[in-house]
Amino acid sequence: MSSFSSTSSSCSHSSHSDPDTLEDVPKDIVPQPKNTLPQHDEITPRSENALPHLADTLSQPKDSTTSGSDRSRHRNVHIFNASDRSTTIGGLILTKENNVTNCVTNANFYAMVEIIVIVKSNFTLRNESDITIAKDNSPLQPGNYFIHAPQPLQLNNELILCRALSLQTGNRVQAFRDAIRSRDRRCVITGEEYLDDDNWRGFEAAHIFPLAYEQYWIEHNYSRWISTPPNGQERKERKINSIQNGLLLNSAIHQMFDFYDLSINPDDNYKIVCFSRDRKGIAGKYLDQRLLDDPQRPAEELLRWHFRQAVLTNMKGAGEPQFEHDFPPGSDMVGSILEGPKAAKRMEFELFSRLATQLDLTQ
Repeated sequence: MSSFSSTSSSCSHSSHSDPDTLEDVPKDIVPQPKNTLPQHDEITPRSENALPHLADTLSQPKDSTTSGSDRSRHRNVHIFNASDRSTTIGGLILTKENNVTNCVTNANFYAMVEIIVIVKSNFTLRNESDITIAKDNSPLQPGNYFIHAPQPLQLNNELILCRALSLQTGNRVQAFRDAIRSRDRRCVITGEEYLDDDNWRGFEAAHIFPLAYEQYWIEHNYSRWISTPPNGQERKERKINSIQNGLLLNSAIHQMFDFYDLSINPDDNYKIVCFSRDRKGIAGKYLDQRLLDDPQRPAEELLRWHFRQAVLTNMKGAGEPQFEHDFPPGSDMVGSILEGPKAAKRMEFELFSRLATQLDLTQ
């Protein structure tokens, strides 16, 4: 077990409880932001293509013991229910360039709030001066925002899937890797080009929906989102290794994508949204147009699924734990995982992320 190669993961399962009214929830104030709204049990999909919203039965730990794991630490946007202006229910790190926000608009923010909070009626967002924020394309500004709604709010209890970085080396993913390389030939987020020199170092084929969750893929028929006719191998693999479930990314960008530090918003012209501080200068840019023009482009619904996961992981409550990923040779990787937060789920998916590249775990 201790011979695992070093990977990192972002594991998360939300608590599952019966919905209640906001007034019945204790209003404890803690040093770190905390979920204070009732959890949402079940959501009816908007359409037949909508992702099923699953509730999980594992409780979420109150905090993480891993150094640097707090996703809320650098937030400059904080979300409150207007009926309790003292306790945050979520937040966001706004990416800036030259003190100008260049990524999230007011309209984007409204859409994000609708992901983390279930609102059964129309609502507005107001700032600390009680000014209503227009749902427009103006850049969102740092500050505190309050949700005003005539009916009680609920936190979305949609399942957040644990992500583990897995380098595509198994025999099940070789064809996937080769197809992604052939289609993209560049990092589709940074634009860094492959130089036709047979040197692919620094480029990695990333799954949008992770291979380790193939059973979920099958149970919820995510293959319906794949529009290209499957070849023999894809048919055998139930399309999870389709070219439409992948992107060619720079190695560092691949890590950020897998850990939900960044995502692609297909409902805003495929804009790149960073949920952590942007060290790569990519926030506010757009997915490579050449990829979008390709008939084998990534499935829009899969990108939308990833974006929802990123919003829930980073913006709901204090955010999901982050985990150490750099384990030097000879270090006790397994011991470190077991001592950290959500140890059982992280260990399970570290295993699945490796085995699934070699074996069909659904058989």
